[in-house]
Amino acid sequence: MLLRQPGRPLEAAEIALPRPGRDQLLLRVECCAVCRTDLHVVDGELRDPKLPLVPGHQIVGLDESTNMRLGVPWLGWTCGVCGFCRSGRENLCDAAKFTGYTLDGGYAEYTVADRRFCFPIPDTYTYEEAAPLLCAGLIGFRAYRMAGDARRIGFYGFGSAAQILVQLARADGREVFAFTRDDDAAAQQFAREMGAVWADGSSTPPPEPLDATVIFAADGTLVVTALRNLVKGGTVVCAGIHMSDIPSFPYELLWNERSIRSVANLTRADGEAFFHRIASLRIETRRTVYPLDRANEALADLRDGRLVGTAVLTM
Repeated sequence: MLLRQPGRPLEAAEIALPRPGRDQLLLRVECCAVCRTDLHVVDGELRDPKLPLVPGHQIVGLDESTNMRLGVPWLGWTCGVCGFCRSGRENLCDAAKFTGYTLDGGYAEYTVADRRFCFPIPDTYTYEEAAPLLCAGLIGFRAYRMAGDARRIGFYGFGSAAQILVQLARADGREVFAFTRDDDAAAQQFAREMGAVWADGSSTPPPEPLDATVIFAADGTLVVTALRNLVKGGTVVCAGIHMSDIPSFPYELLWNERSIRSVANLTRADGEAFFHRIASLRIETRRTVYPLDRANEALADLRDGRLVGTAVLTM
């Protein structure tokens, strides 16, 4: 499924089988989960994508040469020599390339990926179960760790990433407070079923102040809302790659050593730590499966808030 122009539907197309280059593997794609970042690319909110583009960066497939199951994440390549790369911050590499954005991704039967940026998939997960782990899990885990040792954590937007992280938080003895669109009773029920101790609309204050919040929704006004619900010294983590403008707010909301920080991409070390963490914790995800040729429908369902959990495309 090709993106020929941002703002237009994806087109079904026959293209040549990709040829792996240096350090690349040819993968037969089994499935690819749909991420809100895919929407930002398709809708033109992330500028200058490779065109035409095969979107998708939560890929699970088989290496054609070894038949090994591998996962392909958002971070697809880094230079390895800049100051960021050499200091363990390859997620900030200025020359980085990204799967499904500046590199062709997984909305296809085959893809190529740099072997150095692929992760082995644990045998305990099916293809469809593993796909959401490749971004919702990995980048969500990076955001979760930025919340530090917070005991009460708020999640603004309860979708693919939050359903994974609430399970980690519960296993770590923490309490999750879920905020959704005010009228989204289904998402609030979903949050409670997955382990949130409280769920309500984002305009409703939580029953007690929070130690940290992670914002998955792309609405910048939620940053101010989250600050109002935060204890002294608490942290607001903005986990998305794109967000609408944050409105001005009084300094008193930030005072008392509250902080706001963003999450940019991921590192391979994040992936290794995440898969090590879930080796002893079985992560469950709620998924809606679509065949590849219904990718536009999956994106529309995500865009319009009709999706609970994660959309997964199968080949």
